[in-house]
Amino acid sequence: MASDELNRHLSTWLGLSAADAEALGRIVWADRAGHPMSPIELARQIGMTSGAVSVLIDRLERAGFASRHRDEGDRRRVGVRPTPSALEGVSAFLDLAGAEIAAAVRETPAEEVRVVRAFLERMTSASADANARLRSGVAARGAGSARAVG
Repeated sequence: MASDELNRHLSTWLGLSAADAEALGRIVWADRAGHPMSPIELARQIGMTSGAVSVLIDRLERAGFASRHRDEGDRRRVGVRPTPSALEGVSAFLDLAGAEIAAAVRETPAEEVRVVRAFLERMTSASADANARLRSGVAARGAGSARAVG
């Protein structure tokens, strides 16, 4: 997929592994959305165990790209934020790599963007609902019956 290749270019640009660059990208986007990413949320999004994500965050911290912060409202909660160095590196990469993407966005009629956005919001909501249901254990209860049918 083209986005996977862009992620590989970002990893080369920043001197990170592809997995670390993917994680950093998610940390940056969460920060830009106004909320630090929790290690558990990051683990869920990239399909790693919490222990593996802890090691990954340690690497990002050592590289100067991320830092852990305690939640001011609940000191037990930890968030991961990008450092200014990470934000500068990602921004520089997007300036270089984003010209074609920006042009495609500018050339897309507003009505088409509205329709695509509405569709993506519905798909995101449906995916979140399915993930919540699957996390609640419904999938585990149905797994045995699904195998019996096949």
